[in-house]
Amino acid sequence: MIKTHGYYSNTSDLIERHSELVKKIAYHLLARLPASVLVDDLVQSGMIGLLEAARNFDGNKGASFETFAGIRIRGAMLDEMRRGDWVPRSVHKNSRTIASAIADVEKRTGRNAKEAEVAEQLCVTLAEYQQMLHDVNCAKLVAYEDIPGAEDLFGTGSVNHDATFNEVSENQFSNKLVAMIKQLPEREALVLSLYYDEELNLKEIGLVLDVSESRVSQIHSQALHRLKAKAKAQAA
Repeated sequence: MIKTHGYYSNTSDLIERHSELVKKIAYHLLARLPASVLVDDLVQSGMIGLLEAARNFDGNKGASFETFAGIRIRGAMLDEMRRGDWVPRSVHKNSRTIASAIADVEKRTGRNAKEAEVAEQLCVTLAEYQQMLHDVNCAKLVAYEDIPGAEDLFGTGSVNHDATFNEVSENQFSNKLVAMIKQLPEREALVLSLYYDEELNLKEIGLVLDVSESRVSQIHSQALHRLKAKAKAQAA
């Protein structure tokens, strides 16, 4: 038995009532993963996260089980994807190269780098740069703690991955992250908000912005790499 409030009385009850949460998170992640990743694999790892959450949840600490479980479920899925090592080395390299190019351009110009400027810095065409962004976004899962220099810049406090960008401003990490997000170009900040706060997938965001799903993927990827560049510059 676990400590809970109200009608939740045991582990199996919690799991049964929140199995749909696992599917919801799985499909949300699937929207930005390669076609080779199966939703059943995400659900399987997510159910393990849900089981661990049910076993460790203590309702006396104030947090809702759904919030607590959501963090564990998402974390279990991401851990499984990372253990699988399905991301090509070239994608990892491109991710680092893009962030570095953005940082170089913004240091030189003193403003947000334009796509054409980053492409020129990388010595590739605009179309090639946009394809790099799309490939990285479809293959690399970027969490807040993956941002270079995050530990030095934001501190070592725990991060609530289910918090919205407004809610997350309650702690030191998030205050600085939100400040950097406000420095992003308007469309990039909007895409991050729709994806993480509103939990829309890339196709749905495309409908909102009246652009293709592929274009949303590029914008999302560039926003994350711009954040990485800004964090690295501030931590330097």
